[in-house]
Amino acid sequence: MKDGFGRDIVYLRLSVTDRCNLRCVYCMPESGIRKLRHEDILSIEEIDEIVKATAACGISKVRITGGEPLVRRGIIDICRRVAETPGINEVCLTTNGILLPKYADELIQAGVNRINISLDSLDAVTYNKITRFNGLDDALIGLNTAIKAGFDAVKINTVLIGGINEESIYDMLALTRKYKVDVRFIELMPIGECADWSEEKFINASRVLQLSPELREIGTDGVTKLYMLPDGLSTVGLISPISSHFCPSCNKIRITSDGTLKPCLHSAEEIKLRGLHGAELEQTIRDAIYGKPKKHGLDDGSHSDAIRNMNAIGG
Repeated sequence: MKDGFGRDIVYLRLSVTDRCNLRCVYCMPESGIRKLRHEDILSIEEIDEIVKATAACGISKVRITGGEPLVRRGIIDICRRVAETPGINEVCLTTNGILLPKYADELIQAGVNRINISLDSLDAVTYNKITRFNGLDDALIGLNTAIKAGFDAVKINTVLIGGINEESIYDMLALTRKYKVDVRFIELMPIGECADWSEEKFINASRVLQLSPELREIGTDGVTKLYMLPDGLSTVGLISPISSHFCPSCNKIRITSDGTLKPCLHSAEEIKLRGLHGAELEQTIRDAIYGKPKKHGLDDGSHSDAIRNMNAIGG
């Protein structure tokens, strides 16, 4: 369905857990989080009911996120139920990759079409600094598993952090010369843990073009500007929510693991869905979609109004 500004809202980012096996500096505190209790998160049956209601409202693509979704008990059943929902024609999952060797084949069998792997550096020291975890080798094994497993597409998401992983841009670009793996560079957003970080940490995605002027533009994919290296096997994408916000074409809503709907990532507005059923649930979703804000306010230099860290919203 269309929102109040005529945008077709077809994309749901569905968080199934606030927990993660990493502690990325821009996502959660070093000491960890105050974890939701088991009874505070949506059950598999509640997720099933909510996804069916969003599909009735026009949602056709679902991305399953966390935290780290693969730490959620019952994740394969969740994926299967989402994929079997009438009206849902694409199911994606975003992961840090560490648990993919265990789950990749089951995810495909459950109907997951695409995998995005969050990977901010191929340098072990930098990876450890960002994730607070000595797990680069495990993440790379997960990446190779995903490549071999047969997903329709495998993408890498790299968050750009000034002064920390700029040198890693070259290594990430090189992956597109070796593998059919698309790499997406994403601007860091002032939300949660990094809301008050110094200005130099927030670098423009165009920094990738400055470091690699041989990239040639080939088009767009939703909110992503696409490029390729002359000898590349796959694409390089730039996602610029700050320097060139894409609010006019935003087509998504988010549902948190405890059952609230966020029409906009950077708004404080959260609409409770848990406990609603049938026509009331569907109408609440329709009202939330129609009331989706026109734009966020990050391009005026302010930080996000979101009241949660990213791990509690869904990456």
